[in-house]
Amino acid sequence: MTAGIAVIPGLGAVADRYDAFLVDLWGCLHNGIEAFPEAVAALGRLRPKPVCLLSNGPRRAPVLIERLDGMGIARDLYDALMSSGESAWAAIGRGDGIPPGRRCHHIGSGRDLSVREGNGVIVADRIGAADFILCTDIRRRGDTLSDYEAELACGVGHGLPMVCANPDLVVHVGDRLEICAGTLAARYAELGGRVSYHGKPHPAVYSDALRVIGNPSPSRTLAIGDGLRTDIAGANAGGMDSLFLADGIHGGEVGVPPDPGRLARRCAELGVRPTHVSARLVW
Repeated sequence: MTAGIAVIPGLGAVADRYDAFLVDLWGCLHNGIEAFPEAVAALGRLRPKPVCLLSNGPRRAPVLIERLDGMGIARDLYDALMSSGESAWAAIGRGDGIPPGRRCHHIGSGRDLSVREGNGVIVADRIGAADFILCTDIRRRGDTLSDYEAELACGVGHGLPMVCANPDLVVHVGDRLEICAGTLAARYAELGGRVSYHGKPHPAVYSDALRVIGNPSPSRTLAIGDGLRTDIAGANAGGMDSLFLADGIHGGEVGVPPDPGRLARRCAELGVRPTHVSARLVW
């Protein structure tokens, strides 16, 4: 599964081979609290080639762009931003995967309200009165899966479909590893619930990301990120080359710098293959 993977010192070693770039945010350009200066500098070196920031952030694109502004990741460093939250917001507005009543039980934080605003959602006052569950994140930092077990079982008992606006299982917040909506959605499915996912590695969000930067050829597009299940799996499925960043959510599994044997085993377990691997996003 890992035959032919090139360990490279930085993005500059391969950037000339590609016409466009899809760049992950969390774990790639920032850690949820502050930007990584070397990663931001590397992003700037890609211009004027088209760049779409592709995030599994469970918020609409304008909200994420404002957050990046506050971190000092300037808008002239990229052409567009596409997010799992934006994809979920649009799908809910179309009625994809949800009952006609549109009454929503929301599992998530106050940071994610944009996903349920302006698209016809009615917020139910209790789970038993809802038509579907919108899962965007955990509610409080430090929450564990057990904090949601009874709530998830209740949703399954009422036959509610779930819309998951972030397929990520975990994310680094500073130096801590926290569970994400994807962990809750996976448990919901285990309990017998029906889940529709929006974001990486699912193909719709890649189509949207390529479209907003002019539909470059996937074979000439490099996808960059630290998630084997999301960034690398999505690139593999979409016919794109990928750059896997080892110093992210898989750092404890593959080592930093990456150990070839450990990386090979983990990729084989997950059925993915990055084209290139580097410790982190640098030029």
